[in-house]
Amino acid sequence: MADPTVRILVVDDHTLFRRGLTALLSLEPQFEVVGDAADAGQALRRAAELQPDLILLDNHLPGVNGVDALPSLREAAPRARVLMLTVSEDERDLAAALRAGACGYLLKTIEGDALAASIRRAMRGDSVVAEEMTGKLVAAFQSMQPGAPAPPEPRADPIDLLSPREQQILREIARGASNKEIARTLDIAETTVKIHVQHILRKLELTSRVQAAVMAAAHWRPAAA
Repeated sequence: MADPTVRILVVDDHTLFRRGLTALLSLEPQFEVVGDAADAGQALRRAAELQPDLILLDNHLPGVNGVDALPSLREAAPRARVLMLTVSEDERDLAAALRAGACGYLLKTIEGDALAASIRRAMRGDSVVAEEMTGKLVAAFQSMQPGAPAPPEPRADPIDLLSPREQQILREIARGASNKEIARTLDIAETTVKIHVQHILRKLELTSRVQAAVMAAAHWRPAAA
């Protein structure tokens, strides 16, 4: 009995890479690339619309990076496996991706046949990590163990830990702007704003835009005076 077709969504901001990857995957009879996306907002819409079996996700995307978009993508397509395919060899990106629910982490230097094999393993429920990243995975895991020495973490204002784009959006929230108005002001997609707002609330450990607006007002009051 033939293996079922794997419906794949490719997410990468480089058009030529998306096209090349799509052509490469199309050589495998079992694989069907059902769509692609160039940023997190497009990926969220396409994932919800297409409900792919597997999402190949780059980390370095414009606006919201792949790791930060992972939770929203998994909500949009709950049955999809998400496999990172990136140039980043940073162990922090690796650890963050796996914590966010990625089923694997591959580098773009991977050979075509190895990529196909990794996708098949991911669809069988295996976790797949690039061989070059194995040592970094162990280091990242050990650093999270109880009793492991942790680097000192100065207590900063949580708002200062937001990215510049997130701080821009938080300022707009404090003004009472809606997602649509923020998207128009910053010239970005409304879905991208929605993802940023989710991340802002999570990072600030808040549950509503009202709470975020109050915190922002307190944080920026001296500068506004």
